[in-house]
Amino acid sequence: MSTDSVTMLRRNFKHIARNPTSVFNAVLMPILIMFMFVYMLGDAFNVGVDYIDYATPGLMLLAVCYGLGATATSVNSDMTRGIINRFKVMDVRRGAVLTGHVVASLLTNLIAIAALIGVAFLLGFSPSASLLDWLGVVGMIVLLGFAAAWLTVALGLAAKSPETAGMAAVPLVLLPFFSSAIVPADKMGAGIRQFAEYQPFTPIIETMRGLLNGAPSSGDAIAAIAWCIGIALVGYLWALATFKKRV
Repeated sequence: MSTDSVTMLRRNFKHIARNPTSVFNAVLMPILIMFMFVYMLGDAFNVGVDYIDYATPGLMLLAVCYGLGATATSVNSDMTRGIINRFKVMDVRRGAVLTGHVVASLLTNLIAIAALIGVAFLLGFSPSASLLDWLGVVGMIVLLGFAAAWLTVALGLAAKSPETAGMAAVPLVLLPFFSSAIVPADKMGAGIRQFAEYQPFTPIIETMRGLLNGAPSSGDAIAAIAWCIGIALVGYLWALATFKKRV
């Protein structure tokens, strides 16, 4: 990262820390959802294993998605409130602004997931993963966070206002609920089941679930990596094109 990117990263982290809503959505909301599904409703789901072991990988993905609204809003605010023009006067690399948002989003995701896993262990989470499996989980999270961040940056740049930018990220927050995050796809009704099986989040969740169980699936892993690379590429190219056009 360049010096300008590090400066933008520090700036974005300060903004996140000063915004209680962002902290709640990114870190605390996934933990509350874990309590709701695992502690309150877990006995209602028959998934063949302890529900905390089944749900934790999906909730990790959910933790990534819940912080995206703040990223989209922050990116759009920089564009619509003249912040980018101020940076141009200060001779700051314009691309560093986008990089700062992406890295800040990624690091926020890692903090949120670390907190979530800590709570999961308190609730009885007992993975069978080896050290190598855990490294695979971390790699999958980083790849997912990177891809989701670039797509969110693109959505924030394309939106007309900070309010619409925040709303543009809502489908990404809802999409995990229509995957295998909460219950297996084969227990869903017709139509929803097929959607859950073929949408991008399901192979990502199943890859992390397999790694945490010590039995990763190469098929799920290949599909998950392909989806992440594809989403990252689309988000990056879209963000770059929109940024150049608007600036």
